[in-house]
Amino acid sequence: MRCPFCGNTDTQVKDSRPSDDQLVIRRRRFCPECVSRFTTYERIQLSDLTVIKKNGDRVPFDRDKLSKSITTATRKRNVDSEKVEKVINGVVRRLEMLGDPEISSKKIGEMVLEALKDLDSVSYIRFASVYKDFKDAEDFKKFITED
Repeated sequence: MRCPFCGNTDTQVKDSRPSDDQLVIRRRRFCPECVSRFTTYERIQLSDLTVIKKNGDRVPFDRDKLSKSITTATRKRNVDSEKVEKVINGVVRRLEMLGDPEISSKKIGEMVLEALKDLDSVSYIRFASVYKDFKDAEDFKKFITED
């Protein structure tokens, strides 16, 4: 593993721990060159996924983009970071288990909405406001009453 600080390719693993759900291994690493420490996460990837966007473009699935959008929706909420990580892992796992290497962005958005609805109602509405492109307060009211 390359050191993110100095680029040295000879780093050492100092500690490895599985996550609570046993789906991720957290590794604490040490670089003997610059004496820095950093953490890496190892996950199983069942298949390469492609996202079909609304305009028809096809792009590789980016777990970090999914993580950023969910983290943004839950920001400044009293939501445990481990629960957020479980939501992210759950959505990714569901996508991989669909068996289809191409998934529409709409399907991903619906899965995230479903997961956030159970996690935190404010985060759910925040995500929906971006995902469904709310224009004004009426859109919020309509979404809440339909739900």
